[in-house]
Amino acid sequence: MADATKTLEIKVERTIPATVSEVFDAWLNPKVPGNPWNMAEKLLLNPQVDGFFYWKVKHIAHYGRFTEVERPRRLEHTWVSPNTLGNESVVTVTFEEFGEQTRMTLVHAGLPDTDAGRGHEKGWNYFVDLFPKQFAKPS
Repeated sequence: MADATKTLEIKVERTIPATVSEVFDAWLNPKVPGNPWNMAEKLLLNPQVDGFFYWKVKHIAHYGRFTEVERPRRLEHTWVSPNTLGNESVVTVTFEEFGEQTRMTLVHAGLPDTDAGRGHEKGWNYFVDLFPKQFAKPS
């Protein structure tokens, strides 16, 4: 049985064919497919320091508060859901120039070491696999 007091960290990275500013802005724009905000059934999003978000997807509520917003380089917010056992975890997303592209790194820390906590890895990979497709140049 997993120890719910033990926590884990998930890290996912992708290289995206766009500028740091374009990627940062798209990550926060609920109209852009591929970011988590886009698939919400219900969304309240105020991406500024101490701004709140409420994100409901598949009938599961997630919420948190932005703790850092440093456009276009870094975002950090808390993350609470039933899958965090109601505990506050922390999501940090950084955006770095990588040649003419952007390296986006998402770290979700403080997750419970449970099946539900580990499930965040699949969820974040789903988004960061889908998100770069929004920047593909037509051939």
